[in-house]
Amino acid sequence: MPIPLINSIASWVLKQRIHQIELFLKYPHEVQEELMMNLIRSSEETVIGQKYDFGSVKSYQTFAERVPVSTYEDLEPMIELTRKGAQNVFWNTPIKWFAKSSGTTNAKSKFIPVSNEALEDCHYKGSKDLLCMYLNNNESSEMFLGKSLRLGGSSQIYENNNTYFGDLSAILIENMPIWAEFSSTPSSKISLMSEWETKLTAIINETKNENVTSFAGVPSWMLVLLNRIMTETGKDNLMELWPNLEVYFHGGVSFEPYREQYKKILPQNNFKYYEIYNASEGFFAIQDLNYSKDLLLMLDYGIFYEFIPMDTFGTENQKVIRLSDVELFKNYAVVITTNAGLWRYLIGDTVRFTSLSPYRIRVSGRTKHHINVFGEELMVENTDMAIAKTCSALNCEVKDYTVAPIFMHDREKGAHEWIVEFKKHPEDINLFEKTLDENLQALNSDYEAKRYNNMTLNPLVINVARENLFYDWLAANNKLGGQHKIPRLSNERDYLEQLKSMQVGQSWTK
Repeated sequence: MPIPLINSIASWVLKQRIHQIELFLKYPHEVQEELMMNLIRSSEETVIGQKYDFGSVKSYQTFAERVPVSTYEDLEPMIELTRKGAQNVFWNTPIKWFAKSSGTTNAKSKFIPVSNEALEDCHYKGSKDLLCMYLNNNESSEMFLGKSLRLGGSSQIYENNNTYFGDLSAILIENMPIWAEFSSTPSSKISLMSEWETKLTAIINETKNENVTSFAGVPSWMLVLLNRIMTETGKDNLMELWPNLEVYFHGGVSFEPYREQYKKILPQNNFKYYEIYNASEGFFAIQDLNYSKDLLLMLDYGIFYEFIPMDTFGTENQKVIRLSDVELFKNYAVVITTNAGLWRYLIGDTVRFTSLSPYRIRVSGRTKHHINVFGEELMVENTDMAIAKTCSALNCEVKDYTVAPIFMHDREKGAHEWIVEFKKHPEDINLFEKTLDENLQALNSDYEAKRYNNMTLNPLVINVARENLFYDWLAANNKLGGQHKIPRLSNERDYLEQLKSMQVGQSWTK
């Protein structure tokens, strides 16, 4: 099919959608309010709808007063009931799909309900909007003349009591429309392979001779695959193998620690990077402009949003606010009510708003993955950016890292202890340590205040990890591939101590 025709079809799809997008851009609060009431009306006869008398709910105030903010543990009994075959428990249409996710905050598996509405009106709608927005911003794109290299989870679909579970990516591939299968590589069969190393080999064999024009996947694992492809094919960069590459659609973890490494293997000045914010619970936001780091919050995907300011999160003064009450540049925990029956569900992510008209966000971290032992309010966004700035200044590359507190003992002050695995080591690790600390202070005023004259915090401490330490930790915890992530920050020392125990006879270098 010639490119003008392909792009004309995609443009037609965009025009059918654009007036809906313009509607929530112009009337964001009204769209969200109507969506909330539609979710409530749809679920009046469910178990949860009768428990909270949804039939008499006429306003947000009543909804917020009756329905508590919930975690997975709060909803688990109802989810397990549905997994055993019960229906109409928390959503009014049959739920047969569950996205299995252990996340990084809890070793126990979570089974997130995925309704047909969530598949069609959220996850797939988000994917189509992403492509349409990209094409709208790049009218001469030839992306549709080739294939998209996708890297999803490493889990197959499993059946249990006539319900099915697996990685979200596996569920999406299983239900994917035919047109998407033809435009993607590798095949569904290979994409759904469970064993990571076997899967990598199969992907390389299938894709190296394709005309790949785009990538889609989590930056950390995609980088593993792309580096392996270059090694296997003997290429110095990916443009030698796939000269028509033009865009990488990424999400799942911050791109900042990996940005410079991608620039080296994709040495093309006009190469595009498009970020998305999605999870098992839903598709939330899309980068809608070229060369932007801000994501447009999508308000008509069947998800009603609320937010908890992180300065009150988990305290007796915790408050929950609507979209209309958010402020610029403050960190918020995200609370969602969805068309899959998650009611006022705390997803564990934190965001900050960079624009209120339209509503644009950046993902700043996780509610459980920050460090605030000493009042420093250190977020993953801070450490990712500080790592990127430090690496740029000192001409080095970080592969992975994690951070935990060194707790105060007797008269000894606290500090932050890091484990860092380098791809390219700095010439002077002490200078790296000092520069990183200074960059963190420049990015986070609370950390800077605690570091002032070593008043509360001593300088950070870096341990240089052996090669593949983090990969081995992921393998030992059955977390290779897909959407699994390294736990960057923690208020406890569990992850850090596990990693230290796997250093295995090798001393920490300085």
